Amino acid sequence: MAADEKTNVMRLLEQKKIKYTPHTYEADPSRSGDEIAGLLGEDPGRVFKTLVTQAKSGRYYVFVVPVNSELNLKKAAKAVGEKAISMIRQKDLLPLTGYVHGGCSPIGMKKAFPTVVDETAAGFDTIFFSAGKVGYQVELPFADLKKLIRVETADITD
Repeated sequence: MAADEKTNVMRLLEQKKIKYTPHTYEADPSRSGDEIAGLLGEDPGRVFKTLVTQAKSGRYYVFVVPVNSELNLKKAAKAVGEKAISMIRQKDLLPLTGYVHGGCSPIGMKKAFPTVVDETAAGFDTIFFSAGKVGYQVELPFADLKKLIRVETADITD
């Protein structure tokens, strides 16, 4: 894997003149988020995963949570004003977002979905999340993510 290879997420950040730090690790889609945080030498609370859900209403929502946390579906539904939400099926992820499991990023999805980031993100100088490809992460201040996509914050984890 070429360290200088750019993902679409990286190109979008550069277009908007948002500084970020790229990180790569050996791609293995079976790795857990905690394992990836370990490979990056980072606190798992600072490394975020992107989860895509669908509400009973049919609307889709994106939730970004620390890799060492679980999305609380009740809290998540409340955060977006829905009665109930559930995770989408893994096979639906690529056609819906353009991303594969393990490489899903809140930036650059095929369509912009309402996005909620766990409130803990605001407590770090920078956060890590997928650069849109397994084995690639970007690190940037949470405030800079908000310059690129519309995000809300809420307590959405257990």
